[in-house]
Amino acid sequence: MRPRLVLALRQYDRHMLAADVGAGVTVGLVALPLAMAFAIASGLTPQAGLYCAVVTGLIVSALGGSRTQIAGPTGAFVVVVAGIVQKHGVDGLFTCTMMAGVLLVAMGATGMGSAVRFIPRPVVVGFTNGIAILIARSQLTDFFGLHPSISVPATLVAVGGLAIIIVVNRFLPRVPGSILALVTMTIVATLWRLPIETIGTRFGGIPSGLPAIAIPSLRLSLMPPLIAPAVTVAMLGAIESLMSAMVADKLSGDRHNSNMELIAQGVANIASPLVGGLPATGAIARTATNIRSGARSPVAGIVHSLTLLVILLVAAPLASAIPLAVLAAILMVVAWNMGEWSEIPELLRLTKTDISVWIATFALTVFADLTVAVEVGMVLAALLFIKRVADTTTVSAVTDEYVKEGHIHSLQHVEIPEYVRVFRIHGPFLFGATEKLHAVTHRIESLPPIVILRLRNMTALDATGLRAIQDLADRLHASGRELILCGAKHQPSTLMARADFHRHVGDANICPNIRAAVARAVELREAMAA
Repeated sequence: MRPRLVLALRQYDRHMLAADVGAGVTVGLVALPLAMAFAIASGLTPQAGLYCAVVTGLIVSALGGSRTQIAGPTGAFVVVVAGIVQKHGVDGLFTCTMMAGVLLVAMGATGMGSAVRFIPRPVVVGFTNGIAILIARSQLTDFFGLHPSISVPATLVAVGGLAIIIVVNRFLPRVPGSILALVTMTIVATLWRLPIETIGTRFGGIPSGLPAIAIPSLRLSLMPPLIAPAVTVAMLGAIESLMSAMVADKLSGDRHNSNMELIAQGVANIASPLVGGLPATGAIARTATNIRSGARSPVAGIVHSLTLLVILLVAAPLASAIPLAVLAAILMVVAWNMGEWSEIPELLRLTKTDISVWIATFALTVFADLTVAVEVGMVLAALLFIKRVADTTTVSAVTDEYVKEGHIHSLQHVEIPEYVRVFRIHGPFLFGATEKLHAVTHRIESLPPIVILRLRNMTALDATGLRAIQDLADRLHASGRELILCGAKHQPSTLMARADFHRHVGDANICPNIRAAVARAVELREAMAA
């Protein structure tokens, strides 16, 4: 239970510092417009987002369990925060955020960080899709300048900003497109004196200087009705931060400490209201930007916070001229990117039960309430889990054919070459069990060139388990290794065929039994040597 910063500093040098400073400044510039946009979309002032990014980014980088995680306000909270502010006011939001922070600390301290993986993929994708649509819908007013009719200048600024972001992200991926769009369209709107709404006209600008620290008005009467929203905020924070940490692990080859990460996220959310900030969590896009910019340690996240703080101290008055239309365009891009739309075709290839869980979570998120959506999605997923585990229990007679088939799959008389490593999955491989693949991935560079995954005793597979095997195949291929699967039973085999799993390993690398898999490994070895 040690922060990754403590471990990283033991072997820190000036080369790592240079890399971290460059990455931190880059991701700080990327976070600037997003922090303001998320705060405005949540019904708060833009400085609330900046204060949140500074404080929570610093705390999570200093105390967290991930080497490259960047924390701050994110799109996942926009809908639920806006609802809390509308119903309970800003004091209610601060109370709810601190309650959620306490829950996150408790989850991490009691070792529940690993429990978040028990949320199945269809539930996560369902409410992510729904949140993306709700964010985009909430930005239509500012995007088109609807007060109440469409404003042509505002629409042109929004479309111009959107075009800049799309072009820059497509052709200059290392350039922060959101910052370029914000600066360009602010200059255009100012020089042409366009009659559009800005941060200055709506909020009176952003005060320069350090945020004032004040204990929020924590009224006990507010706490009972805020229990459910606080649980939602805590769960969203846990899910988003650990998903972001897992993305960071894949990109950097690291392995985060989930419990330490939750404790840091909890402390950050307890501290954020003290400066008037919103809830925060790990930000997947900013974390990926951090890694791609060369971050080597949590120092990059600290530099990201200091960059935002310097901007607050030096350039805050300039923010008054920023058009709200360009911030709306930035959030439209955020909504598109966070929607995970590419997951939908994958889900539609799966079983009807997986699809029904996704549809229910998605529909309830859009048309009902995010808290209800997650609760119903989890109940459906639990029932699905029980059904699939029950389906793995069979009673059948032992026949001569059964005994003969067992010999084909037996390892006892199969010689495994030294360039092959065999792993097996035993039991149902459903959501909650996917972490077990760490036995394969924790030292992937030490594996031989060919890995066989024996599925003879894998009794059931779901969307989350299938995604984990797909990720394993992609990671092995990225390291120059081959993955062969063998012996899958009827249900896993049918699901993999329906999902076109062969795209990840190739038809020839899906074998009926271990003997065929070893023979295929010999062919691959000969091809490698040729």
